[in-house]
Amino acid sequence: MIDSKFIEWLLQGDVSIQYQVYRDLLSEDRKDLQERIASEGWGAKFLSSRNTNGHWGRGFYQPKWISSHYTLLDLRNLCISRDVTPIRQSIDIIADNEKSEDGGVNPAESIKESDVCVNGMFLSYAAYFKISSGKLKSIIDFVLSQHMKDGGFNCRLNRSGAVHSSLHSTISVLEGISEYKQNGYTYKLKELENAQKAGIEFILRHQLFISDRTGEVINKNFLKFVYPYRWKYDILRALDYFQRAQIEWDERMKPAIEVLLKKRNKDGTWNARAKYAGEVHFEMEKAGQPGRWNTLRGLRVLKHFGIE
Repeated sequence: MIDSKFIEWLLQGDVSIQYQVYRDLLSEDRKDLQERIASEGWGAKFLSSRNTNGHWGRGFYQPKWISSHYTLLDLRNLCISRDVTPIRQSIDIIADNEKSEDGGVNPAESIKESDVCVNGMFLSYAAYFKISSGKLKSIIDFVLSQHMKDGGFNCRLNRSGAVHSSLHSTISVLEGISEYKQNGYTYKLKELENAQKAGIEFILRHQLFISDRTGEVINKNFLKFVYPYRWKYDILRALDYFQRAQIEWDERMKPAIEVLLKKRNKDGTWNARAKYAGEVHFEMEKAGQPGRWNTLRGLRVLKHFGIE
């Protein structure tokens, strides 16, 4: 049972936080709250920054973090209604105009090979907002072509010949595959499910942050819970993915759960971390203070795995 004091504090936050608290912690899908995200708070702020050409920032991917790509990812993660017409129009603009010969979306004019990490993130918001399945087929083909023998993905595979998967790329693709599955798409679904299983195993083989070769922490930044996480991996992002995808407990998750619990404040909250450098539309939370995003995500992870 989650302490009511956490619920009360979380429900004082943005309407997008309120909606996810009811859905994920109280098991009540408050569609009335979801419908309000587009017209108030953070959702309305993001939408008000959209340009008349249908993009945010200077286009698909620039500048970070106010481009169309990262703004659409933020909007998806707010769990805004899928029926906001301007959002779907913006995704169609990308799908119709930003594809390379390899079938992936690609914002780079000077690099012909698409980035699998970008395509995984694109799949997350494009599938969430349910764009036409036909526009996603080449994305799926490209993503599957980048699946590596060790089970994961690496955006450098087709650009410089990576030989080992990246946790950054793998989590982005896994999130995209899960969104695709959950929203009823069927093209090459079996192949995607196989890739998903292999990608999850790749993360678990590393106990979410530990080298399977040396036993050392792969990257200390994996233990920092930054939100929005952009394209970057951390263990809370991975654990939150597992709960969203309804992945069952595996003992190899235990070291990450121990880190999560260790970073919890005495009052039961988790602090917001300093954001990644770059332009933002606005600040959602102040670093160094209890953060509703991290507390919400931490609590729903613990709830999913039945950890008090």
